[in-house]
Amino acid sequence: MRKLAFTQAPTPSAPKIVTAARIHTLGDAGSTAEAFLVLGDRIAAIGTIDECRAAAAAVSALTPQVIDFGDTAVVPGFIDAHAHPLMLGQMMSWVDCGPEQASSIPEIVALLSNAAKSLPAGRPIRGYGYEQRNLAEQRHPTRFELDEVATDREVYLMNASGHGGVVNSYTFDLHGVTRDTPNPKGGEFFRDADGELTGELSDAACNVLTGLEGVKIGHHGPNFHLADEPEEHKRQLQAAQENFLAGGVTTIGDAQVSRREFDMYLRLAESGDLKVRVSMYLLSHLLDEALEMGLHGQFGNEYLSFAGIKFYSDGTLGGWTAYFPDGYVGDPCRTGQLYHEPSDYTELIAKAHRVGLQTATHSQSPTALEMVISAIEAALAERPDADARHRIEHCGLPTPEQITRMAAAGIMPVNQPQHHYNWGEGVEQAVGTPGERFNPLGEFERAGVPVTISSDAPVADPRPMEAIQAAVSRITRRGTQLGSDDLAVSVDTALRAHTISAARALGREDELGSLEVGKRADFAVLTRDPYDTPTAELAQVAVTETWIGGEQAFAR
Repeated sequence: MRKLAFTQAPTPSAPKIVTAARIHTLGDAGSTAEAFLVLGDRIAAIGTIDECRAAAAAVSALTPQVIDFGDTAVVPGFIDAHAHPLMLGQMMSWVDCGPEQASSIPEIVALLSNAAKSLPAGRPIRGYGYEQRNLAEQRHPTRFELDEVATDREVYLMNASGHGGVVNSYTFDLHGVTRDTPNPKGGEFFRDADGELTGELSDAACNVLTGLEGVKIGHHGPNFHLADEPEEHKRQLQAAQENFLAGGVTTIGDAQVSRREFDMYLRLAESGDLKVRVSMYLLSHLLDEALEMGLHGQFGNEYLSFAGIKFYSDGTLGGWTAYFPDGYVGDPCRTGQLYHEPSDYTELIAKAHRVGLQTATHSQSPTALEMVISAIEAALAERPDADARHRIEHCGLPTPEQITRMAAAGIMPVNQPQHHYNWGEGVEQAVGTPGERFNPLGEFERAGVPVTISSDAPVADPRPMEAIQAAVSRITRRGTQLGSDDLAVSVDTALRAHTISAARALGREDELGSLEVGKRADFAVLTRDPYDTPTAELAQVAVTETWIGGEQAFAR
């Protein structure tokens, strides 16, 4: 993969020797070590403490500081290769209506109503996190139920999928949406049997909330970051990165960067407040501008860099907007949608590939995945590249034949096991028995397809150990095992999927993802050794400290 990069010189500091009960390097040359030496922001030696002392003496006159983490486990800093930090920051100021907070619609109404009491008059009330199939009623709330929260201001309850939700009647009135308003291309204002608006809306219909920066079918996918003042967006990003750090995440792949996100990252970097490393994937409507500016490869420094272009092929399984042309088993009238005509999408991928750009395409259904895989195969046939590393985001339900072709084309899926943990049963209800294969990580591994996992925050919390447990167990929140045992992966594979494999997905394995000489000293300190922890307890393994570039960035 072609890279363009510039780096900042690290600030000189005394050498540090890091030791713990167990250090998992996840590198190619050995998997465990007693200690490693940090010089500046890089790892200078790995081995025993005495070997690290000798290495320190050979390069510095300063006495090394020994940092002993005692009875803990140290692993490389987790890499969340697909997340939405700005949206996570926004959600952190909204009302959490997820399954741990509310199991029924009245409970959601109560949460929102209570939050409304502390908000200034007229301020919109925003909630997030509900998954209709996890509610006692097994359905979405209605606008009439949200009218119980407020009738004098906007109320918006975002679905856990992030691809829509429910609004109150005031919101429709404010934006002039009536029962006669046509559905926008690529979205829907849902109606009951009598044609009355229910309050539910999805994808492009959310433009009433996001404005012109929202969904553009045939152009790019959903951008549900509601507009706030720049300083508020900056605060949101700051809060989000602290959330990632608390999970041991040191590097993020932002999978949805528009001008708004780009500007906020620059503001954070300029003020010295950018703590985590961020690789940005620009939304596809910026492809031509990126090409015009000569962004024909990765570019940036160790904290903020441009990685590639993000596309959408279809919607989401959780929100029933992924594309199933024959309809959903759970609702034959729903088909979801494609965001591009196949021929148009094929040309967009070819345009990016011709100059060496990595692409990352959101794709879930077999039909949508066929469009993506075929387009990448065509691009590679036109311009062979053995290390293009085109990505498929989520890649929920590929067929076995498609997985074989992904391996041959070097395509890297980036999955989110917390999705099947949170609503695996709902996918089965939506699409039938094939839904039990949701996130077939074991099949990927056997076919030679790299296994990479991430959070998709805020769709799931940026808690890598929870994702690792879901990948290893395939047990859902409700206690159901989703599919057969061979769809799961080992603890070792799952840990690598959230570290070194994720670094490769970002094109940054030369400096990140494992504890090896010459790499950045990014690591997380865990209360327990994951390799010695029962599967059912992996999510309970806590992060006590997170270090980036040899400096402590988070401590519990």
